[in-house]
Amino acid sequence: MFKNYLTTAFRNLIKNKVHSFINIAGLSLGMAVTILIGLWIYDELSYNKNFENYDTIAQVIQNVTNNGEVQTWKSVPYPLAEELRRNYGNNFKRVVMAVDFGDHILGYNDKKLTKTGIYFEKHGPEMFSLKMLLGYKSLNDPTSVLISASAAKAYFGNQDPLNKILKIDNQHDVKVTGVYEDFPRNSSFVDLSFISTWELFYNTPDGVKTFEDPWRPNFATIFVQLNDHGDINKINANIRDAKLKKVNPQLAKKKPQLFLQPMSKMHLYDEYKNGVNVGGAIQYVWMFGVIGVFVLLLACINFMNLSTARSEKRAKEVGIRKTIGSLRSQLIFQFFNESLLTVVFAFAFSLLLVQLSLPFFNGVSGKQMSILWGNPLFWVLSIGFTIVTALVSGIYPALYLSSFKPVKVLKGTFKSGRLAVIPRKALVILQFTISVSLIIGTIVVYQQIQFAKNRPVGYSRNGLVAIPVINSVIHDHLDAVKNELMRSGTVTAIAESSSSTTSIGGSSSGFSWRGKDPNLSVDFGTVYCSYDYGKTIGWHVKEGRDFSKDFLSDSSALILNEAAVHFMGLKNPVGETITWFNNTLKVIGVVNDMVMESPYDEPRPIVFNLATGPGNVTIVKINPAVSTRAALNNIEPIFKKFNPEQPFDYQFADEEYAKKFSNEERVGKLASFFAVLAIIISCLGLFGLTSFVAEQRTKEIGVRKVLGASVLNLWGMLSKEFVILVTLSFLIAVPVSYYFMHGWLQNYQYRAALSWWIFAAAGIGAMVITLFTISFQAIKAALANPVKSLRSE
Repeated sequence: MFKNYLTTAFRNLIKNKVHSFINIAGLSLGMAVTILIGLWIYDELSYNKNFENYDTIAQVIQNVTNNGEVQTWKSVPYPLAEELRRNYGNNFKRVVMAVDFGDHILGYNDKKLTKTGIYFEKHGPEMFSLKMLLGYKSLNDPTSVLISASAAKAYFGNQDPLNKILKIDNQHDVKVTGVYEDFPRNSSFVDLSFISTWELFYNTPDGVKTFEDPWRPNFATIFVQLNDHGDINKINANIRDAKLKKVNPQLAKKKPQLFLQPMSKMHLYDEYKNGVNVGGAIQYVWMFGVIGVFVLLLACINFMNLSTARSEKRAKEVGIRKTIGSLRSQLIFQFFNESLLTVVFAFAFSLLLVQLSLPFFNGVSGKQMSILWGNPLFWVLSIGFTIVTALVSGIYPALYLSSFKPVKVLKGTFKSGRLAVIPRKALVILQFTISVSLIIGTIVVYQQIQFAKNRPVGYSRNGLVAIPVINSVIHDHLDAVKNELMRSGTVTAIAESSSSTTSIGGSSSGFSWRGKDPNLSVDFGTVYCSYDYGKTIGWHVKEGRDFSKDFLSDSSALILNEAAVHFMGLKNPVGETITWFNNTLKVIGVVNDMVMESPYDEPRPIVFNLATGPGNVTIVKINPAVSTRAALNNIEPIFKKFNPEQPFDYQFADEEYAKKFSNEERVGKLASFFAVLAIIISCLGLFGLTSFVAEQRTKEIGVRKVLGASVLNLWGMLSKEFVILVTLSFLIAVPVSYYFMHGWLQNYQYRAALSWWIFAAAGIGAMVITLFTISFQAIKAALANPVKSLRSE
């Protein structure tokens, strides 16, 4: 019996080639989208699961009250690690501190490369279960270093790297004691090339051991490994005031409260507002998961509509089978087998589509995903996925087709009736409601990105290059470097700064001013810069003046941004006296707010102060008359001349600023990709329905042509019904998409408005696509020779 059903199903697929192609193509696209999204979600949900202690690792973070709001900081003072071990150690198996996770110069002989590294306490490699390829994961020797497999390959090729001597930042000689396997892309430690010891970092001359109050600066990251079956809520209550008990009265005003963020939430739940977790990347997991379900539903709807639309052609078959004794359950099983066979073919094609599109999809999503061919779970889920898809797409047609009365069918009086088309119309409306909503969502995402990109940044990004520095060599020879660059005609200005223009390297409290609430704890962004900083970046001085060598008193001067002036409530800021801890400083100028952090947030208060030592970056302004490549070719040898120990690295301000939009742009590209596929799937179904309607009304069209109807009249008649359905879809999609996209925009302080033209453009676009899709079949039917269709009459 099953073989008979399978044979019949296969014959029906071959017999109705166009119908079968549309069904398989639509289902293949829908299933491919769902598989791609499934792989992406799997990658997101498996973030950091490469660590054996994933379920028991957490990060210590803190809520502090600053500027009248609760802020969540992921960095803490370094003495906190020992405090947790000494007085709260019964809660943890391990407490490990990590510092300075960033770029460093790692050198071996004459080969010096910029690599990402970190300084760990000795139990760090054990907590994070490094997979060692060579040597040991121990960091007991303060001068040891562990390097990644890719770093070992870069420095030593096929040679044995163990016991080789490397130099970190041209300061520390370290011995390679182990080589670990590179971390996967979906890991918080991706691209980590080396791990050295906390003792090495601590004993750096003029380093952290010289801090007057080590509980004041927050620059360390602390990870803990909980005891088995540890209650994180009880531990949070226990350690909450561990920092508060140690800080001075001034810092106690910040009311620091510690708590643990489990590793399972570090990636997907990393956003906090007013001290409360508000989600993070998990919103995109849900969003794309819903999109995947909807796109697959669109493909299933095509199958339902085309199967039920051709019901009259299957009616006699059902009648005969029932007459000779077939039960309805057997007919349902037969039709379900047809849908299952179609879905199996579609699934096979969808795997091919996924394999072909993965390079593009990985490029857009920034991942390295692949089909999990060797994973048994993948095949179990695939079988379940195929069966569920077959059920969703085939259950309604099976129930509908098996319900025909054999008497009416065999007497030739069977007609599907007007009520039979209502479900089909409802499904078409649902299809285009989803498609139009996706179009609107894509437009809103891109509008938000463009809105933020067009925001005034308060300085000139064009030709601005930040060159990181790790020592004082360039600072000690800054005038000589500047003279050579100027003589070459390559740059127009050069300055030093504690951070680039696309970030704020640090922040500070301890500010007081006239009229300040003594109980108010503040935290302002702080930028230390040289005299020509403002000239180099092209900021706009709104009030007062810039730093100048003509005024010796500028060593005790501050420049504020507008946000700082507004927060302090200063009506006439220039000339005001600001106390910064024990230093009295004078405000000499106010500059326009600069977008140095997220382009979607309001600028925070920033103070600019003249640096007394070397900065973290040297900023140069390239002469617009010189090409970028030529300018870099001139700048590099000059920097290497004065600082040969450091590789020449640079960052363009406009490129670094563009990276701030990478997450939203990635979401926009993925959304547009899925929206296009959703439209294609919907149009495939529309094409099939149009061809069926045209075939069903062939004689009517012939009669109308004989009576004088024009091609335009007939095209309008065949198109009218579908235009009405798409219009209804648009009317439903507008409030639905407005509700969801308005909620999405609330995640941004600086956001675009939901303009009427977005909805109008989506509606017009959907209508044009609909008319284009149905016009081929409608015009073809209208141009057909009426003699052929009316010959039998």
